[in-house]
Amino acid sequence: MGDDPVMYEEDSEFETVIVTDETGREIACTVEHSLEIEGHEYVLLMPLDSPVEIFEWKADTAEEEAVLIEDDEKIAKLFPTAKAVLEEQNLTLKRSAVTLTVEGELPDLEDEEFEDDEFEGDPEELQHLADFYYEEQEYSIYAPLDPFLILARMDKLNRPHLLSAEELKKIEPYLPMIEAQFEEQLFEELE
Repeated sequence: MGDDPVMYEEDSEFETVIVTDETGREIACTVEHSLEIEGHEYVLLMPLDSPVEIFEWKADTAEEEAVLIEDDEKIAKLFPTAKAVLEEQNLTLKRSAVTLTVEGELPDLEDEEFEDDEFEGDPEELQHLADFYYEEQEYSIYAPLDPFLILARMDKLNRPHLLSAEELKKIEPYLPMIEAQFEEQLFEELE
């Protein structure tokens, strides 16, 4: 597999980079950490704006379940309504690369508890931002509370590039170690 990854912090306090996806959408990020794997530089990036997710409420026979909307066409249809609803809270919804984001200050976190079975898949901690209806279907917008990190490869001109499926598969064995190092660094910064 080669050398173990070497992780180091950037010299500058927060370097800002712009990542562009295959559709031309951009996302501004800070470089949180850099690492070297098999002679290539990779960076862990954190978006400057807050990532958000749109969930659709599916009525099951017994309970309602929130299902994450990942289909790009469906997001495109919902986007104008979601944008208008968030503008009421002085938040600007953006079709950024990798994820939807909002510009603006998120409201203070309320002590709202979500039951694990409300959300499809692995439960994650989410902050509720807004609800809306589109074609008589209920949707909700949430901001994940866990850090949203993007792994990118730096080129020779110091520009970040999103990883292809092949690149991701190549470095996948290193991901648990990279995640552990990042969490350890975050924990040290909080102390």
